[in-house]
Amino acid sequence: MEADYQPAPSPARILTAMNNEGEDPYPSLSDYHDYEPNLEFDDTELQATSDSAVELLEEKMDLSTSCGGTGLDYLESPVSDGTIEENFEEALVDAPIIETADDLAALEGDLVDEEDYLDIARLGIVEVVGDDSAGRKVIVVSACKLPSRDEENFNHAKLLRYLTHTLDTFVEQDYSLVYFHHGLTSKNKPSYAWLRQAYRAFDRKYKKNLKALYLVHPTILIRFVWQLFKPIISAKFGRKMMYVNYLEDLARHINLDQLCIPQLVLQHDEQLMIKNRKNLPVNPAPTPIATPIPTTQFGASLQFINDNNGGEMIPPIVTQCIEFLDTPDALETEGLFRRSANVTVIKELQNRCNLGLPIDFRGDPHIAAVLLKTFLRELDEPLMTFELYDEITQFQSLSKEERPQIVRNLLFEKLPEINYRLLQYIVQFLSRVMDRSDLNKMTSSNLAVVFGPNLVRAPSSRGMSLSAIGPINQFTDFLFTHQDEIFMF
Repeated sequence: MEADYQPAPSPARILTAMNNEGEDPYPSLSDYHDYEPNLEFDDTELQATSDSAVELLEEKMDLSTSCGGTGLDYLESPVSDGTIEENFEEALVDAPIIETADDLAALEGDLVDEEDYLDIARLGIVEVVGDDSAGRKVIVVSACKLPSRDEENFNHAKLLRYLTHTLDTFVEQDYSLVYFHHGLTSKNKPSYAWLRQAYRAFDRKYKKNLKALYLVHPTILIRFVWQLFKPIISAKFGRKMMYVNYLEDLARHINLDQLCIPQLVLQHDEQLMIKNRKNLPVNPAPTPIATPIPTTQFGASLQFINDNNGGEMIPPIVTQCIEFLDTPDALETEGLFRRSANVTVIKELQNRCNLGLPIDFRGDPHIAAVLLKTFLRELDEPLMTFELYDEITQFQSLSKEERPQIVRNLLFEKLPEINYRLLQYIVQFLSRVMDRSDLNKMTSSNLAVVFGPNLVRAPSSRGMSLSAIGPINQFTDFLFTHQDEIFMF
């Protein structure tokens, strides 16, 4: 019998043996096997497989495009949270119904400018107002302001486009929706086909960041529609919906002073209170105005805080929040200032702050971010003062060349010094937030959407119109991107 087969020594082994002049080289791994594997291979099969995979993916992409609205979810990016990054589910929404020439023109881009929606915007059906107790933007929809379906010039398809056009600015952050149902009648209620289309049009981008839907003064009709659409409404979305029977119940979640509540809704609520014996006494005793204690910061004026903190220009709570947030880990937190926080925790920290007790952010940047926004929102007068509101809302009319000088003069000459110094402190910090926008996803425009309504507010007697939101956000964005030119002192 022939001797056992011995594999040929590898080139590496021969070379090592020659270099070591007869010394035993390190053993080759091939010594322990009956053969050496052939490392050469034909890659034509892999190339064919890759080409087939590409063709299959293209076929699925074509199929998903032709089957929009069928609920296919597999094309959404696995690393996207559906907030700032592109959400591929948008391509799966049902195409809008084309009923008139106006509808077709809208799809072709003729109705893309905000001016094209002025006829609907002036009705006040949709309003964006302040934030709720968790720091979420509040959007109000009033059914009583819907025009009659018999009105020849009103286009419900255009209304749907206007709703999506409006919400696009705000749905990248957490938000709450308040729907005042009173005033919806057989004359002005949209068709069920329109409601179904509206639900499909508001795709995952809108539904994901909606954290609470308050249905105020619900009726049997609301419950009927809910049962009708329940098969196409996800259980997760259904848990966000809350029936609110009275405005006093809504006040537990949202400061009613921020809301533009229609007079018809106020009268209806009063009638319900009387009917159900929940109304207040006819001549209630006036509630005494409580004088805030010296340590109060939330809900006080900047002058009060300044007087009770040794003349410090920056309120202590603002310093605490920004010092906590001005660290690499916090600055790089994705969605900073865009995400909400636990309401109970925020209320607890507000109370501790107003009592002069130490506060703990619990290592959560979102808590500090919401507290900072809440402080600005609850100032008895906004940081940019009521006096500047009209000039700020005219910002879009200024030419690009004159904007820096006019804004600089506006702030330096008309803003009180304590307001100016606090604004400068906050804006300079937010510039560092923008420097990390590749990680936190908070660009100047995203921060402007968050901070604009908290820095600039209309007097409560006037309320903030939806048309003012755009100029306010543009003004705020300009502050953030040109802070080196504006804050020269």
